Amino acid sequence: MSTAEKTIHFSTPRAASQIYCGHVEHLNEVEQKLGVELVARDDWIQISGPDEAVTKAESFFEFLEKARNQGMGIRKSDFFVTLQQVIEGRISALQDLIQDPLVLKFPKQKIIPKTLNQKRYLESIFNNEVVFGIGPAGTGKTFLAMAAAIDSLLKGEIEKIILTRPAVEAGEALGFLPGDLTEKITPYLRPLYDAIHEMLGKETAEKLMDKGVIEIAPLAYMRGRTLSRAFVILDEAQNTSPEQMMMFLTRLGDNSRMIITGDITQVDLPRNKESGLRQITHILENITQIVLFYFESFDVVRHPLVQKIIEAYEQFRSEGHS
Repeated sequence: MSTAEKTIHFSTPRAASQIYCGHVEHLNEVEQKLGVELVARDDWIQISGPDEAVTKAESFFEFLEKARNQGMGIRKSDFFVTLQQVIEGRISALQDLIQDPLVLKFPKQKIIPKTLNQKRYLESIFNNEVVFGIGPAGTGKTFLAMAAAIDSLLKGEIEKIILTRPAVEAGEALGFLPGDLTEKITPYLRPLYDAIHEMLGKETAEKLMDKGVIEIAPLAYMRGRTLSRAFVILDEAQNTSPEQMMMFLTRLGDNSRMIITGDITQVDLPRNKESGLRQITHILENITQIVLFYFESFDVVRHPLVQKIIEAYEQFRSEGHS
C-alpha cells in the first residue's frame, strides 16, 4: 500500500486553529476515523498515511477552510457531521453545500448562515416541504425559518406567511391575560415580529400584517383550514399535544411549506401529557420527504456563555435530575 504526505497551509495560526475548533483532541478523532497521522503547527496541518486516507483527510480540511472563508464559523457539531460525511464517501454532497455562498438579501439587512449546520438547515428548508428544526434556544432555528419564509414571499413563491404556536407557556396561564386568544399569544411571537422588522423594516412589515399577508394564527385556530401557497411556521412545537401536531401537519396544501421548530428538552405541558414533537420524531423518521434536523448545544450562536449554560443543564438532566 503506497503512502502519501500532504501539508495544508492556512492564512494564520488562528485560522488553522478555528478549523478544528481550537481543540487538538478533535484531530485525534480524525486520525482514528480516517486512519491518518496529523501534525498541527502554527498555520499548517500535515497529513500522512495511506494514499486514499490522506486524500480524504485533505478533502475534509479543505472543505472546512472553504466554509470558513465564506464567513461560517466551524462549531464542534459542524466538524463531526462533516467528518462523518467524509467517512461515508459523501464528498460531492459537501462540495455542493459550499459551491456558492448562501446569502438572503432583504431591504434592511442580509442574512448569511453563521455555521455549516445553519447552512445545512436552510438548504433543507429550501429543498423540502416539511422540515423540523429541533434543538436548544440560540441555534437560529426559528430566525432562519422566518428568513426563509420572507425570502420565499419576496420571490413570489408563496402568497402568505403564517406564524403559529400553542397557547402554553412555562409557569404562565394565558387565560388570565386580557384580550382574545390572538391578542394573548401575540406577545409570545414577539421574537418573530422582531425578526420581520429587522429584515423588512417596521413600516413594510406592518403593512404586510395589516393586509394579512403575514398572519398570526394561534394553533387552536388552524383546525379545518387547508393552507395553499403558504409558508407556515409552528414555533415552540414541543408544547403541542399529539392530536394538535397531527391536526397541524394535515393542513399542508399545494405549494406550501411547513417548518416546525422546538426544543424537546423544554416541554411545558403537564407531566401526564405527551409532547406532540417528541412523539412525531418517531412516527415520521422513515418518511424521506420530511427532514428532522437536529441542532445541539454546540450549535448555539449566541453569547458563548449561553452554550455553557445549556451544556450544564444537559449534564444535570443526564445525571437523573428532573
